[in-house]
Amino acid sequence: MPTHESPSIRLKTIAGFSIQYLQFMDHHGNLTQAIPNDITPETLLKLYRAMTLTRLFDTKAINLQRTGQMGTYPSCHGQEAIGAAIGLMMRKEDVFYPYYRDHATFLLRGTPMSDILTYWGGDERGSAFESQPDNQDFPICVPIADQCLHAAGGAFAFQYRNQKRVAVTTIGEGGTSQGDFYEAINLAGAWQLPVVFVVNNNQWAISTPIHAQTACKAIAQKAIAAGFEGIQVDGNDVIAMIHSMKYALDKAREGKGPTLIEAITYRICDHTTADDAKRYIPPKEFDAAFAFEPLKRLRAYLEKELGWDDTQEQAMLKELNDELQAIVKQFLERPKAAITDMFDYLYETLPEQFISQREELTAWNNIND
Repeated sequence: MPTHESPSIRLKTIAGFSIQYLQFMDHHGNLTQAIPNDITPETLLKLYRAMTLTRLFDTKAINLQRTGQMGTYPSCHGQEAIGAAIGLMMRKEDVFYPYYRDHATFLLRGTPMSDILTYWGGDERGSAFESQPDNQDFPICVPIADQCLHAAGGAFAFQYRNQKRVAVTTIGEGGTSQGDFYEAINLAGAWQLPVVFVVNNNQWAISTPIHAQTACKAIAQKAIAAGFEGIQVDGNDVIAMIHSMKYALDKAREGKGPTLIEAITYRICDHTTADDAKRYIPPKEFDAAFAFEPLKRLRAYLEKELGWDDTQEQAMLKELNDELQAIVKQFLERPKAAITDMFDYLYETLPEQFISQREELTAWNNIND
């Protein structure tokens, strides 16, 4: 309302909001405030190991794709602290509704990394979690923001059954412009569901920068419109990430509703292996982001505070590379799925019009096998 043209009109403020920002450790590995007592050195070493394995896995997956041994793959380079914090803080009985950069979360949730390679290799058996019969986590979701609706539905089921379980879902900041995201947070707020939305704000929605995606000052403020709390966290600070995850999970488990965590980071990689980020990211901006990445930061802290040294680093890297070799070997040696799986697992009862097609494919395969 143009009050400057009508000075006699008075307006009353009926609502206001603020967004809080959390950081414990700066990009030099120095503390900006005291670490909570429940975050132990053992916890940080476990996270450092998991984040390092994720980085190595990421590099290997890209190499597999470049050599034609795997399909298109989305890197999480520079964003490992987000996934590691989620995976560490969730309980077994919680359910994870991922998008496609959550390799660290899967690792810490106990999912075999060979399954992740299998999925990106074009084999849906990678989503079956065959070695984890009790795993109720959802498979990787590539369509943008669908997983947020799935999480809201799962959270409603937990609430309806009076279960102390939490649905956790992840999404990129670009995905928060999608209608599915807004529908999910609106439902979560209206029904105060036990769900945590984690937004990986890596500054780029493929080639679209954050300033061209939204006029919001912070992605976290989108939660305010839905009627619940949104907080912004330094997503390269794994200490801040695990603290905020614990807060949001405990809050949801106690029946106090949802939380949106906006994790600020930077995508120091291509969007996927089908992309070339050098075509749109300014080189100086891209290079500068490496100073803030999470692994370098955590290692600096461990060196200063826990005496972590090159001998320990090299021993860990050898152990992790040996583990990674076994993971890749398992992926490459996995027997191929039956060609008829496309029929056998699509319908409970195969429609008549597809029966002849299945028979024809089987005959062709027997000849050419």
